[in-house]
Amino acid sequence: MKGLWGNRDFRLLWTGETTSMLGSMVASTALPLVAVVTLRASTFEVALLTAVAWLPWLVVGLPAGAWVDRLPKRPVMLLCNTVSMAVFGSVPLAAAFGVLTMPYLLAAALLGGFAKVFFTLAYRAYLPALVGDEELLEGNAKLHGSESATQVAGPGLAGLLAQLFGPVSGILADAVSFGVSVLCVRAIRARETVAPAARTPLRTQIAEGLRFVAGDRYLRSLMTFSAVSNLALSGYSSIQIVFLSRTLGAGPGLVGLVLALAAVGGVLGAALAGRLGARFGTARAFLLCEIFAAPMMLLGPLSGPGWGLVLFVLAVFGVCAGVVASNVLTTTFRQQYCPPELFGRITSSASLVAYGTIPLAGVLGGALGEAIGVRETLWVASGVLILAVPLLAPYRKLREFPVRAAGRPPRRQPLPT
Repeated sequence: MKGLWGNRDFRLLWTGETTSMLGSMVASTALPLVAVVTLRASTFEVALLTAVAWLPWLVVGLPAGAWVDRLPKRPVMLLCNTVSMAVFGSVPLAAAFGVLTMPYLLAAALLGGFAKVFFTLAYRAYLPALVGDEELLEGNAKLHGSESATQVAGPGLAGLLAQLFGPVSGILADAVSFGVSVLCVRAIRARETVAPAARTPLRTQIAEGLRFVAGDRYLRSLMTFSAVSNLALSGYSSIQIVFLSRTLGAGPGLVGLVLALAAVGGVLGAALAGRLGARFGTARAFLLCEIFAAPMMLLGPLSGPGWGLVLFVLAVFGVCAGVVASNVLTTTFRQQYCPPELFGRITSSASLVAYGTIPLAGVLGGALGEAIGVRETLWVASGVLILAVPLLAPYRKLREFPVRAAGRPPRRQPLPT
């Protein structure tokens, strides 16, 4: 075996994360399908599922980063996946006993969102501890590639399960996937050692992360762009199932097929990220990916019933390809650039702004969808993404991303097993 496939602990991390991501992708289609088909929810209520799932970043994002920096990452990941398994496992039980309601579905999305905050921060900090600096791009490409592959399989599987067993069966699959992830992460042999640090007040630790991001032109620009682009992308995705099922008349199986075909773009983007970085330079490749993705989004609202769905597939295919490739490059950039002892706080500070617009996007997407129409809202979201690209001005003159922030010491070697 070559590269990171020869690393047992990385294989376990990859297997666990890929399995849970497949379940989450099934659930990301199954949750709104349950709301639309089973609970007859309004457009605003369906979009609200996106809002509440990301709301925890605004509520606990900053303190979560400081807490994660203090703790070994593996136990945090295990606890979060266990909580997610229990939360989403309760949804099919509620449906079986006839007590599933829209508030219950929203509460499950909210609790799952809290677990996701802590898991994401711990997971992003854990990978650099498992692999060497020279393997980070490979590791991120493999993880993002498998994540994109689950975006291909997930919606199709959700649609198939919905057709055979009802929409709620997809949420049960999500709960099972978190259980598999728990078993994989538990089997990792490497044990992280957290360096003892001065027990400074939580407020002071949070402020350190905020100052680092605010004072760094590259991280600040990336954070601002991510906030605006997430506003557009999440507003778009929060109503896409309503658009496909109600505006274009697609059934659950066809909705899943359309989203699966479109998500193939993410697999392509992950596979090409390393090659694009080597050919054009990491910073230049990042800009090219974002410049490609933004106008592709305009094809979505042009789509129609029947063969007109091909335009929607092309739109999301292009967006996924560009966004996933850029995510591989920027994730590696942050992991190499940021001081390890501040990584959780830097990530949470940037994520508070970047992810904080996603709940707003869900609310706006639903409100605009009801006020001006679903198709018209897709046009608005597409325009916002295009207008976000100039925010990346600090990267225009760079060929490669900076490798290390000023004053940052060399990164520690991978954990021993």
